[in-house]
Amino acid sequence: MANTHNPGEILEKQKVLGSFEYNPRPSIKGYTGEILRIDISKPSFSIVPVTEKMKDVFTGGKGFDLWMLWQEVTSETKWDSPENAICIAAGPLGGTTSFSGSGKSIVTTISPTTGSVVDSNVGGHFGPLLKFSGFDCLVLTGKSEVDLIIFIDGINGRIQVIESPLLSVNSHLAAEELAEMYSDNDDDKRHISTVSAGTGAEHAWIGCLNFSWWDWRRRAMRLKQAGRGGTGTVFRNKGLKALVVKAPQTRPVWTISQQDSSRGEVSNG
Repeated sequence: MANTHNPGEILEKQKVLGSFEYNPRPSIKGYTGEILRIDISKPSFSIVPVTEKMKDVFTGGKGFDLWMLWQEVTSETKWDSPENAICIAAGPLGGTTSFSGSGKSIVTTISPTTGSVVDSNVGGHFGPLLKFSGFDCLVLTGKSEVDLIIFIDGINGRIQVIESPLLSVNSHLAAEELAEMYSDNDDDKRHISTVSAGTGAEHAWIGCLNFSWWDWRRRAMRLKQAGRGGTGTVFRNKGLKALVVKAPQTRPVWTISQQDSSRGEVSNG
């Protein structure tokens, strides 16, 4: 059933449960040098420094995910244990448009389907925008009894864990609602990406995570899937509805004029 609440109503009913201020660091030679860790049970926030050894041995993306997951779990950790972490990272080329595939992210967690570690790569813009907001990797651990969203504001240097009872669970709705809630206008939506699962992930072990990106041609948020291993099932089991990142305005605005459209051309506005 579609959510009948508008973005204003959703915002009005939200409650900030925890907030953290930080100074976004720029990416230098592919690394910001910082990893964001959030325990949603409390909630609590910490920044983990990226060491030279991590860069030399694990490089980034899947390597950072695996290293951070290793720090969080034990041999007894199950997929639905509070300490099972969801790790999301883009590599040092994340967001570098000169290279194909650099818009992708890697998600790593303990899988409901195998009981072992799984990683899944995914498109969308969350990983690159997370890096533009100051972090090489995101680590989520803990569980919540209420439905939460996490908002990473890379413009104002603020991270919030928010109870959001009215936000839609299903990703095709949640992505649009969140883009409306946290953007100034349609062009501003290109700086926003979300991660969410859906009601299907609440009833199956193979739930996907959906990563959004703003399609400036269609003027709509579109979705890519991390489809392996049930990462979305872990996400919803933790009580997470969505992650939202809003990065500084570093990306060009693309437009199509009527004249351009007839010739199949686009322009950088």
